[in-house]
Amino acid sequence: MSRAAVFAVFLFNGALFLSWAARMPALAAQVGATEGTLGLALLGASIGLALTAPFAARACARLGARKLVVLGVSVTVLGVPALTLADTPLHLGLNLFVLGASGATLDVGMNVAAVAVTRALDRPLMPQFHAGFSIGGLVGSLGAAAAASAGWGLTRHLITAAVIGAIAMAALIRYVPGATGETAEAGQDRRPVLRRPVLWLLAGITLFSAIAEGAASDWSALFFVQERHTDEAAAAAAYAGFSVAMALARLGGEPAQRRLGPYRLLAGGAIVAATGLALAVTVPVTAVGYAGFALVGLGLAFCFPVVMDLAGDAGKRSDGTGGEREIGLVTTVAYTGFLAGPPLVGGIAQASDLSVALGCVALIIALIVPTVLAARSARTRELTPLAAGSRRP
Repeated sequence: MSRAAVFAVFLFNGALFLSWAARMPALAAQVGATEGTLGLALLGASIGLALTAPFAARACARLGARKLVVLGVSVTVLGVPALTLADTPLHLGLNLFVLGASGATLDVGMNVAAVAVTRALDRPLMPQFHAGFSIGGLVGSLGAAAAASAGWGLTRHLITAAVIGAIAMAALIRYVPGATGETAEAGQDRRPVLRRPVLWLLAGITLFSAIAEGAASDWSALFFVQERHTDEAAAAAAYAGFSVAMALARLGGEPAQRRLGPYRLLAGGAIVAATGLALAVTVPVTAVGYAGFALVGLGLAFCFPVVMDLAGDAGKRSDGTGGEREIGLVTTVAYTGFLAGPPLVGGIAQASDLSVALGCVALIIALIVPTVLAARSARTRELTPLAAGSRRP
């Protein structure tokens, strides 16, 4: 039951996030935001995510994943309907900051809970849990489209989504793992997380992946309109293909990770994603572009779940707990990628064009491959009992 409960938390997070994100045109009209002021308001969510993640990791280590998930869910189900109260772009940005903070709390808690389930079952299930977020996002966006087409106002739609989510979480929350543990043990790596190279390398993988995911979500439609001269409806299909490919890959992630191992899966996925994006920007054929973005989704599907699994393993204690601070560090660095990626791509596109900008993103994805190799070497060195007096088996 714990596995189903944690999957439901991932699905809840994705569904509530896309419920309001998919209604952004209506929110922008409500507060009278221009493109510029809306961009600044959206920055509030990213700042809330990045600033809260380190504190959420420390809180999770002391309180346990379940309590952190309860906190994140509670703020989310109140914060999503509260968006309808915003009447200025500044007010919207402050509300999104709170939602970003609750999102970081929920992200850390659900990933730590997912790691606990994978340990208990001894199965590489992290990709499947992250597929729950992707499926939830699809459910949330489809629900938003249905609400808009039915003429539902923002308030009715977002309150309905929040109530459904709250009822589901109330029924399942007791099954979310909640164990904590802060005791050190002989042979455990006691260095602060900031002084462990393997964690910075793992964080680098998620940073590169976050930049690429942000580029796909924010710039793919504009790329097809400007560079491939499609209409907006056809352009939106590119990101849909990206999302569906990512969700399907994650659902089948367990056998792939068992067969290839985490490091080969990460490196191979990066090669697929970089190749797909390079094809999309260099071959001036719309169908190739669609296929290219689908390959990007397929290749990046495993970056976040597998790295979270590895980060949790790097902090694992003999009693089966641990990994909260390690996951928190990796999560924090990943959020900086979501924060910095869109303006980075936009700046390069302004100086050249979107094809060049997305080509640079393909090179960033390719950097995942040497980073994965360096992370594997660093982890091997950590596990080798070279230090005198080490009692690690």
